[in-house]
Amino acid sequence: MATIVKTDSGTWKAVIRKAGWPSAAKTFRTKRDAEDWSRRTEDEMVRGVHILRAPAERMTVKDALQKYQAEVTPTKRPTTQSREVKRVSILTDQLGKYSLIALTAEVIAQYRDDRLAGDLNDKGVRVPRSNNTVRLELALLGHMFTVAIKEWGLGLTYNPVLNIRRPAPGPGRNRRLSTEEEQRLFEAVAAHSNPMLGWIAGIAISTGMRSSEILTLRRNQVDLERRIVRLLETKNTSPRTVPLTKEATEYFRQALNNPIRPFDTDLVFFGEPGKDGKRQPYQFNAVWVRLKKKLGLTDFHFHDLRHEAVSRFVESGLSDQEVSSISGHRSMQMLKRYTHLRAEDLVNKLDAINSLK
Repeated sequence: MATIVKTDSGTWKAVIRKAGWPSAAKTFRTKRDAEDWSRRTEDEMVRGVHILRAPAERMTVKDALQKYQAEVTPTKRPTTQSREVKRVSILTDQLGKYSLIALTAEVIAQYRDDRLAGDLNDKGVRVPRSNNTVRLELALLGHMFTVAIKEWGLGLTYNPVLNIRRPAPGPGRNRRLSTEEEQRLFEAVAAHSNPMLGWIAGIAISTGMRSSEILTLRRNQVDLERRIVRLLETKNTSPRTVPLTKEATEYFRQALNNPIRPFDTDLVFFGEPGKDGKRQPYQFNAVWVRLKKKLGLTDFHFHDLRHEAVSRFVESGLSDQEVSSISGHRSMQMLKRYTHLRAEDLVNKLDAINSLK
């Protein structure tokens, strides 16, 4: 039976002690509320369906996100870890004061709509967030709830993120380089004071490798004789071997023979030593952004070099399976988002087909 007592502050505290269950206690404004809760809780215990909700009531979203960041985030790839720092900060600012049990699907849906509508900038103009940005924020929040339910034992009965609509994924980028743009871009990167910028860009457009895959390469992963690169760290975590074109092979040859290569690293593309004395991969993003602005190519992303490479693989006649083995795409549907065939190339093929009739 429950024990219900009146506290010094005038509230009513219900305490349930039942064999086989940890003690349960809760405070209410009225005695009737305390009695109703006690009856429901004891009935759940008898039926074996009682869930300890107190931990979820006590833990805030802020505390849960900090716990997630301390325990789960470190198990992810370094690039993902750095991105999650910002997402955790945004979620904490907007939802951190809620307890886990109070964060309902309605609250999260409102968060989704507010983020998509955007925040006001310094000029009073509302800047909307992209669908993909909000999707990734909700994915992190949803995974946090999944971990809380399965591993933390917080007494949550469901994952509220699963009960809302996710923003539709945005259309795949269709930014291709014109011949003139490509010439200007590669002349500019080749003229940069650090030759690694030109080598990295050349490798990206020749192989379709991601910047993270290129920057983390060690010398023993590059086999110039066989013209292959063995990738150990990839976005989908599956190692793969990338064949090298003659152009890519030459870029790697120059990179491996870099006359200023230090003796304290085996990174192909190395940066300056950090505070810990260890060298990190060459970080070129700031230089890349300045160079793009100077060339008037602000809408061209470095990742678009991968799009360009994969599209050229398709245009050269390689099958989807052959292209995916090079690019590392697991899904043919995802691969199609990267393969934007030029209409003029299709016109030539159509002419060739008609000429055979």
